[in-house]
Amino acid sequence: MQSGYEAALERVMGLADFERSAHSPEHSTFHLERMSLLMEQLGNPELGMPTVHIAGTKGKGSTAAMVTSMLAAGGYRVGLYTSPHLHKTLERIRVGLTPISHRAFAKLVERIWPAIESVGREGGFGEVTTFEALTAMAFLHFNQCAVDIQVIEVGLGGRLDATNVVRPNVCVITSISLDHVAILGDSLEQIAYEKAGIVKPGVPLVLAPQPNEVLEVIRAIAEQRQAPLVHVDGRVTRRKSHAELGFQSFKLTGLRDDYDLSLPLLGDHQQENASAAVAAVETLADQGFAVSKQSIVRGLSHVRWPARLQVLRPDGKLVVVDGAHNPYSMRRLVAAVRDYFQFRRVILIFGSLEGHSARGMIAELAGLSPLVLAVSSRHPRSASSDWISEAVSELGLPLIFRSESVAKATQRALELAGAGDLVLATGSLFVAAEVIEETEGIEPELYPFIKRSSDKGATIVV
Repeated sequence: MQSGYEAALERVMGLADFERSAHSPEHSTFHLERMSLLMEQLGNPELGMPTVHIAGTKGKGSTAAMVTSMLAAGGYRVGLYTSPHLHKTLERIRVGLTPISHRAFAKLVERIWPAIESVGREGGFGEVTTFEALTAMAFLHFNQCAVDIQVIEVGLGGRLDATNVVRPNVCVITSISLDHVAILGDSLEQIAYEKAGIVKPGVPLVLAPQPNEVLEVIRAIAEQRQAPLVHVDGRVTRRKSHAELGFQSFKLTGLRDDYDLSLPLLGDHQQENASAAVAAVETLADQGFAVSKQSIVRGLSHVRWPARLQVLRPDGKLVVVDGAHNPYSMRRLVAAVRDYFQFRRVILIFGSLEGHSARGMIAELAGLSPLVLAVSSRHPRSASSDWISEAVSELGLPLIFRSESVAKATQRALELAGAGDLVLATGSLFVAAEVIEETEGIEPELYPFIKRSSDKGATIVV
């Protein structure tokens, strides 16, 4: 069974994969014509289901998981599509929060492959990409499973993202900040314009708190498209009640009701995400998807979304992993670490992808006065540990270890950590994933057919 899955996975990963390519494409490379043609050949399964479409820079995956968990608690069968994955590709396509099976994945690849070849050969728009193939597989799977509703997370941007072939019932835009500037633009206004590309005429838009320049762009687009705007900042209020390792409690006044919520995800930013998620679910009620107050509370209390300020306890030591990958999200992470944890010193495992602002992120982390272990994850676009080391040294932080192996750095950090120390792993979702794998004994999914030239050695600096 697994060998069939592995062959199917190699097939899909063998397509053009901009997520793992060392060279980011120009924005002009992106368009929807090829994806639209692929979906036509598959019978347009994406149009057969009610949809929640979620874009944003930070928090869109967490928000998607929250919406899914609340709808599932309300008795609905929910398809969830997110990216990227932590440990296995199967995690991207779920019914509820349960990933697709190896067998179903392999069957879907077999089902869509003739269409992929046809579009690439005769469509006139070039070869289908890995992300387009996985997105098409998700739509087909949800259609075959007869889900009641699908929750779709945008991969990159929004306007030209492969997921933007859906006809949503509700759109959600989470927090926007500078990210992927080489592709989406180097100003908040440009990035807001791309994210707002998911807004459809007449379809309600739930908008998380935003900087003023973002708000102005999105408000203008929503008004132009006559999309009712639900701005969380003005319509939803919240007040923190209690927090400890593993969960936080807060009171939320939504569009329809008041809620006493317990959320197993830490950080004020997760309260923002929960506000947007609750507003989205309440907005769906106007379209026949009623979810009771009790189901909203229960759904949020059971949501699981790893590598977002996740607390691990290997051998009783305190390890926190977070996939923050730009300076803005790192600033929020630093604030959350100070709010939720007491520590003597921070031992930082840090690595990032090429093209992301490693120096900007490290500058934000400098406020924690960390001892730094510079790493490079298995991801083909990972910045080298030598490059990370240079950035750390330039900012005057103590560099104590560097390695092309996150596992080795994790082992070293745990050896160094004493009573009262906090090991923090961040800079990339892929660094966070590999620390979880090492501490939790999770077998990773490897891609030997994807080349990455990297020496897996380790160097002790101090």
